[in-house]
Amino acid sequence: MDTTVEQLTSSTRLAINGDLPPWAAALACALVLVSLGVLVVHELGRRERGGVAIVVSGVLALLALLLAVVRPVRIAARESVIGAKVVVLSDTSRSMALPQDGKTRSDVGARALAELAKGSKDARLLVLGFGDGPPTPLATKDGRAPPPAAPRSDLTAALRALAASAEERPQAVVVVSDGRLDDPAEGASPENLAALGKELKVPIHTVATTREGPPDASVRRVSAAGAAVAHVPLPLRVEVGCSGGLACDELTVTARELREDGPPALLATGLSHLKDGKGTVDLSVTLERAGARIIEIAITPPSGDTIPENDRRLLTFVVARERVRVLHVAGRPTNDVRALRQWLKSDASVDVVAFFILRTQSDNPNARSEDLSLIPFPVDELFTEHLPSFDAVVLQDFDAQPYGLEKHLPELARYVRSGGGLIMVGGQNSFIAGGYAGTPLAEVLPVALDKSPGATAADVAPVTPSWTEDGRTAPLLAPLRDVASEELPQMPGTNILGDVRAGGLVLWSHPTRTTTSGAPMPILAIGDQGDGRSIALGIDGAWQLEFSQLGARTSGRGYGAMWDGLLGWLMRDPRFEPGQLDLTGPCVAGEPARVRVRAPDGRDASGDMVVEVRRLDARPGEAGAEPLKVEVPRRAPGATGTVEVTLPPLPAGGYTARLKLGPGPTTRRDFACEAGGDEWADSRPDADRLRALANATGGTFRWATDDPTLPLPKPAVVSAERHVVPLAPPWSWTLAAAVLLGAHWFTRRRNGLS
Repeated sequence: MDTTVEQLTSSTRLAINGDLPPWAAALACALVLVSLGVLVVHELGRRERGGVAIVVSGVLALLALLLAVVRPVRIAARESVIGAKVVVLSDTSRSMALPQDGKTRSDVGARALAELAKGSKDARLLVLGFGDGPPTPLATKDGRAPPPAAPRSDLTAALRALAASAEERPQAVVVVSDGRLDDPAEGASPENLAALGKELKVPIHTVATTREGPPDASVRRVSAAGAAVAHVPLPLRVEVGCSGGLACDELTVTARELREDGPPALLATGLSHLKDGKGTVDLSVTLERAGARIIEIAITPPSGDTIPENDRRLLTFVVARERVRVLHVAGRPTNDVRALRQWLKSDASVDVVAFFILRTQSDNPNARSEDLSLIPFPVDELFTEHLPSFDAVVLQDFDAQPYGLEKHLPELARYVRSGGGLIMVGGQNSFIAGGYAGTPLAEVLPVALDKSPGATAADVAPVTPSWTEDGRTAPLLAPLRDVASEELPQMPGTNILGDVRAGGLVLWSHPTRTTTSGAPMPILAIGDQGDGRSIALGIDGAWQLEFSQLGARTSGRGYGAMWDGLLGWLMRDPRFEPGQLDLTGPCVAGEPARVRVRAPDGRDASGDMVVEVRRLDARPGEAGAEPLKVEVPRRAPGATGTVEVTLPPLPAGGYTARLKLGPGPTTRRDFACEAGGDEWADSRPDADRLRALANATGGTFRWATDDPTLPLPKPAVVSAERHVVPLAPPWSWTLAAAVLLGAHWFTRRRNGLS
């Protein structure tokens, strides 16, 4: 809102001649006044006859002499009265949406703006909204401003932007806010506050919308000591508070991780003892999975809490990996097992724990045999206590039953669905031959296994895998294609695999063999399994990529390139994801959110792209419990770049968004939506900060609920047309002064004075 006040008026007035300096006119007036005083006191006080005549003639002579000096003129002018420019900064941060007496703080601020406009008709008011960054015009619709939605309340940035602007400088600034500012910070010194006004060189008036805060207990701030790393304890400091007359001596604080595969997992709990309405508690949480993870920090609120939205904070931690921790379990030291183990150990970013299982529970440990290990396989310890600490498990040519792993297969399947990675590599004791068909672990593989008695387990005929169309465009095999193009070596047979499951993708297939449905039999397949991922590689001859004629021509780089892509995809490395999915900004509950989508540049645009959003913490029947699907607009054939998709308003909670590119695996992104975020964490107003700002800059403080009239600058007068006409010619003033001086001298002489 920009209010411009300009009035055109006509006026006529008397003034002294323009060629006379003001100091000369002032000196002449002073001398005349002194002369008049001397004349009146001397003549009237000492003479009894003729005194009045002398004084009267003297006064006339002095006045005539003064007029001869100043030579008055008449000025006729047409003038424009322009109101002083006053910038009004209205707080648009989310804290202004907090409730107050059946309204919001923003409603109270809007009323103060209206009253200010009524009481400042002689000023040009420019109303801007400030939040995060430079101020912007406060757009109105149907006479009402939009709901406050800025994530911050940065008054310092707004004032600096005004000072750096090339537009007309304001003559005063008015700030309308609840005082809960991010910058200047709470407790800022008077010197720092005064510096805000020095850049503009104008007073800053303040109008406070809120006197008292509501009864409220909240999680005010959560700070982490360092970055979040998988499997490493992360210290958190949680600040809580009570205000508005709410009585609470202690608050219970809990930290939970929101998960897609089940209820939230409790990570830590603590008790905060409050003093003067403030308290802190230190928690330590350990996140086992890398990527974006949603952590809920919540308090148990006391009775009378009126703002439940800030009883919990939903924080997104991007968990990194210091090293990828891999459990490699193999049945025997074949060429393929040796090649994979050597590659895992050669990669500095991989922390591998490898076991060659050469001894079953029934073997005699005292027997002399080169085929027995010195210690039994610690299956119970690995798959009960330490399984969550691994990022991925590789089962290679391994028979579960003889080594006691069979009873742990349900736990291993849960591990995958909760975010772990699984790779099953072919061999004499893998897939059907290893007894995995019909087990819980088979349900998390990307391919089906024939569990009928006597099912064929392997095809020992040499085979060269065929690339599928999905394999040619899959980013995880791009490193291999860069090294060897689409050439693959002949390999010594394959395991028999069934049709790919829903959500799976076949990258290599058998050139001649088919499944029961008639589709080419998968050799390499990938798929999502709940929160985790799995890979089925139905060959044990991938080492030929390193030790073959193809390996000789490529310096053996093909084997490492293949495993780099497979393990990277399993760990959700963005380089190997089928697409990219990111939020353009923070998600605010009740407001639309925008998602940026990018599909691989080489992917055909004919496939449908869908973003599916599912709430992590919703109970059955609660808002957001049902998955939400939003179609991504098709790209033009051959087009590259990103596409933005608008999600409908979501309730507060943790969410997982999946980008589906056809029937294959998805790209996942977890995010949180909060009702107020940082702006609602502390609901207390801070009128003292506004009052201190006004005092430090020479401004005035007012309450919005009182009369908000402020002492604004006076309007400026600009002459549009001006005519100067002397009242009389200069010689006439001189003649009149000479005549009257002569009359005064004659009167004095007649009465006996010289």
